[in-house]
Amino acid sequence: QVQLVEAGGGLVQAGGSLRLSCATSGRTLASVFMGWFRQAPGKEREFVGGFGWFGGNTRYADSVKGRFTISRDNAKNTAYLQMNSLKPEDTAVYFCAASSRARLSDSPSEYDYWGQGTQVTVSS
Repeated sequence: QVQLVEAGGGLVQAGGSLRLSCATSGRTLASVFMGWFRQAPGKEREFVGGFGWFGGNTRYADSVKGRFTISRDNAKNTAYLQMNSLKPEDTAVYFCAASSRARLSDSPSEYDYWGQGTQVTVSS
């Protein structure tokens, strides 16, 4: 069983920054890939970015490329989502998720474990 605990959401003005964290209970084969997703009211959950704990490229959604950066602290089993130049359309509940699949996926259905979500609100 993998547990994911997110932190760092909040309210920020447009153009501001926030950093989310996702602490995992352990990097086992059940959490080979980590993804960040977001879900705005009335919309489907969408992929923000993701990476593999054991190597490979980090991938980002086009909507956040150049503004968001994913990083990780292997020793702490923690992933981070640094969000800069935030826009009102970035407002959503943000989730981290873990997958044991063989590749990094942008589909929520490919992820087995989810954090509780953290609200990010960007005011104009």
